[in-house]
Amino acid sequence: MRPPLELTSVPAWAVEPTSAPADLSGRQWTVLAIGPDAAAVADRWVAEIAGRHPGARPWVHLVDDAEAACTALDDDLTRAVVGWRLLITGSAHDCLRVRARALELGAADDEITVASTDVDTRTVFCAHCRAVTTAVVGLSETVPCTGCGRELFVYYHVSRRLGTHLGFATAASYRGTT
Repeated sequence: MRPPLELTSVPAWAVEPTSAPADLSGRQWTVLAIGPDAAAVADRWVAEIAGRHPGARPWVHLVDDAEAACTALDDDLTRAVVGWRLLITGSAHDCLRVRARALELGAADDEITVASTDVDTRTVFCAHCRAVTTAVVGLSETVPCTGCGRELFVYYHVSRRLGTHLGFATAASYRGTT
């Protein structure tokens, strides 16, 4: 049984690719485009910002992965002022990780805009061994854990702190001695 998405912690952009407009309420922007498919969204956002705020110069980073995006985010936040906004585009699993880093650094949800380009790949946190498995898997499907080998059910929960989906064993097993 699928719960209504709005009753879960899974953002809608992590289930369906989105094309969110730029947040034009700010006065300073970081645009993070993760992967080649994200460049077009970043270009559109920069054009939207320029249309509303002539002369604005958003910090734009076209990067290959979430790690590079987090590095750029760390650097930009050292220069951020009141009115800073974060615009992230790329695969949902990369965006979740970067969003988690932004929240860790003190950004608020209302300062972050996300547009996902791909939602097929998920990063799943194992509730049993704490390993993280990245795989093409849907919500409420299963994936073998790369840490303990258990078959994990991908639950409708996203950790804001880790930027991962929750996975837990679909079959109980006891490994103790008798």
